[in-house]
Amino acid sequence: MTAPPQALVNRNKKHFLGVPAPLGYVAGVGRGATGFTTRSDIGPARDANDVSDDRHAPPAAKRTKKKDEEEEKEEEEDLNDSNYDEFSGYGGSLFSKDPYDKDDAEADAIYEAIDKRMDEKRKEYREKRLREELERYRQERPKIQQQFSDLKRDLAQVTEDEWKTVPEVGDARNKKQRNPRAEKFTPLPDSILSRNLGGDSGTSIDPNSGLASMVPGVATPGMLTPTGDMDLRKIGQARNTLMDVKLSQVSDSVTGQTVVDPKGYLTDLQSMIPTYGGDINDIKKARLLLKSVRETNPNHPPAWIASARLEEVTGKVQAARNLIMKGCEVNHQSEDLWLEAARLNPADTAKAVIAQAARHIPTSVRIWIKAADLETETKAKRRVFRKALEHIPNSVRLWKAAVELENPEDARILLSRAVECCPTAVELWLALARLETYENARKVLNKARENIPTDKQIWTTAAKLEEANGNHHMVEKIIERAITSLSANGVEINREQWFKEAIESEKRGSPIISYGVEPEDQKHTWMEDAENCVNQGAYECARAVYNIALVTFPGKKSIWLRAAYLEKNHGTRESLESLLQRAVAHCPKSEVLWLMGAKSKWLAGDVPAARGILSLAFQANPNSEEIWLAAVKLESENKEYERARRLLAKARGSAPTPRVMMKSAKLEWSLDDLSAALQLLDEALKVFPDFPKLWMMIGQIHEQKKDMSKAFDAYNSGIKKMSELHPSVAFAVKIRRKARSLN
Repeated sequence: MTAPPQALVNRNKKHFLGVPAPLGYVAGVGRGATGFTTRSDIGPARDANDVSDDRHAPPAAKRTKKKDEEEEKEEEEDLNDSNYDEFSGYGGSLFSKDPYDKDDAEADAIYEAIDKRMDEKRKEYREKRLREELERYRQERPKIQQQFSDLKRDLAQVTEDEWKTVPEVGDARNKKQRNPRAEKFTPLPDSILSRNLGGDSGTSIDPNSGLASMVPGVATPGMLTPTGDMDLRKIGQARNTLMDVKLSQVSDSVTGQTVVDPKGYLTDLQSMIPTYGGDINDIKKARLLLKSVRETNPNHPPAWIASARLEEVTGKVQAARNLIMKGCEVNHQSEDLWLEAARLNPADTAKAVIAQAARHIPTSVRIWIKAADLETETKAKRRVFRKALEHIPNSVRLWKAAVELENPEDARILLSRAVECCPTAVELWLALARLETYENARKVLNKARENIPTDKQIWTTAAKLEEANGNHHMVEKIIERAITSLSANGVEINREQWFKEAIESEKRGSPIISYGVEPEDQKHTWMEDAENCVNQGAYECARAVYNIALVTFPGKKSIWLRAAYLEKNHGTRESLESLLQRAVAHCPKSEVLWLMGAKSKWLAGDVPAARGILSLAFQANPNSEEIWLAAVKLESENKEYERARRLLAKARGSAPTPRVMMKSAKLEWSLDDLSAALQLLDEALKVFPDFPKLWMMIGQIHEQKKDMSKAFDAYNSGIKKMSELHPSVAFAVKIRRKARSLN
């Protein structure tokens, strides 16, 4: 390289200043300096096959290009025949080259205001759609840092010792320059020291060479280089300013559409990170394995589905879509592949995919159901189902889905056609019967029985129909016919299933419940069934169970009692009294049934009727202590004391029991006739000396008369008698305590 002429004139100026650098020259490489590269040097992480646009061009270049396009567009005129009209001539603006005045500005402002108003109407929808497109684009083509996010998360598990063992950047090269064996200190010549101390010096940079020169007393042309330290704070501020400018450029309004929201930009990016957090090596192994399966057996749909889902999990949605569509091309008769392809694609693309699937598999019910689900309007759904029923008229699922979208009148018409195409579908027959009138519903159910003679549900629906229309007498006849018909057609009569139907329908279907029970187990089984009905709230079924049980076992007092308690707790007073009348007719010796009837009348305020029931009970049970005492209680509660005395006198004559004697004395005691009470107690003690309450009552009456000595004697006599007869009776202890308190 020859020296320039300026170097010959001025010896202090270096010959290489102002000369272009040689090819491959890197500043500072000779002294061991290493450069570094940042993201701003290489730009955003984009694939090589991405379509470039003006967003990544410098602002000046964008403005220049835009200006050139506008000028070129203004100069060109479209003179094609397609742009010519006989009335208006060539299309385009006739006044594009005319001067721009105030009227034009006012008109443009009005149109701009209208456009702005129209844009605001759909701004929210447009921004939402743009966010969805951005999210979909990021999912299809994630950035490099997102692809390695799972590896970055693994760095959280690195310990402090492992971090210390990580080598520093650049340890593998320039080791000699960075780590010299020993520092060498060389003294400077005195001439340099005196020159620096004596005169001023200027330092400048040649923009062409990039090298700094130090020439004493001479300022070279160029920019002065500051000698101070680097200000990192200003660098950070400059970087923030640059980021704000970029975001402002991205968020500018382009044709009325906001490209991105700067505030929610980072949040949107965070939501687009792939969800898979496993090992990337496992993903590679799975890809290889599934690829081998696809190549070995390409007609195996699960292999294609598994491959697509693997790509979906790792964030490569577009790769998953490509795989699943390729699988659909190879296996176009697979429902699962088409449905998976529809799931992976957006709604609009999924409709096209499902339409293609319907052409390949027109008899697939799942495909048509998915096609209807993708439609948003009810009218479109109906159209899809009508098209599907043309190809698959015997699909019950399609008929049911189509009927659900119709109003009652159209649904009835559609169901009438459905039962013709699917005559064995019980659900369709029953749905049609529910929509018809009473007469037409009976005809529909008759046709259903002719087509499906082995179904129990049709018979029970017919019974419900008759009961709903007030024909209660027809219910049992229909059930009897149902059992006969089903048995003739070889249908197994499962009592539990019939019982479940009876509970659900709350019918008095006694033949349903009684069918299929062995004679020796009937009572026990029926009682359990009735309890189950009561627990489930099916009181009508429980009554039906008890009615059949009472017809079979009319003399069982326990069944009558259970039925009476059911009516008492869950029925009416009239039904209880009616049942008790039947009960005492079959079980006249049952005191409880008589007493329940009398009490029901008494609680209702019908005291004469209660007396009548008790008088009948006396005739059936003349020596019943319970009936006598119930009659006495009835008269006492109604303050008929003379009647009560006469009843007790009769009871002492026909049924002289300790309780009758005690109740007689207690009645006289309550009426303050203490002498009569003591006389009755003395008579009772002669017959029942071992009844402790009699001794206690004598002592209490003497206490009331303030005769403590007789009371003490009565208690002592009771203690002796109780000790002789019942040494371990606790009542004797009570009498002893009473005597001690008086001593």
